[in-house]
Amino acid sequence: QVQLVESGGGLVQPGGSLRLSCAASGFTLDYYGIGWFRQAPGKQREGVSSISGSDGSTHYADSVKGRFTISRDNAKNMVYLQMNTLKPEDTAVYYCAADSSGWGRLTPIDYDYWGQGTQVTVSS
Repeated sequence: QVQLVESGGGLVQPGGSLRLSCAASGFTLDYYGIGWFRQAPGKQREGVSSISGSDGSTHYADSVKGRFTISRDNAKNMVYLQMNTLKPEDTAVYYCAADSSGWGRLTPIDYDYWGQGTQVTVSS
């Protein structure tokens, strides 16, 4: 059974850091593009960061460039999102997703598999 499970969310003060993890089971992530997306209440789901399965290239939304870093550990079948200098506007449910084409762009419609999400709340 194909499954993606996110973890690492929580409540953090502005300026703080969190690392989100995405664990895959039922398939190997090696050649999949992996994306992190988020959705805040009343807003559309947006792409945050992604990493290609073909060449490892990464993509970031302008709003998180310089603060977030995506990485993957194929040996562990895991993908991570390190989030630094968090802001209240980063508050959302964060989802990881897998793209079987391998491209790994920031377009939700490209993705075949989705996790259930993990809540990130940035507040003082």
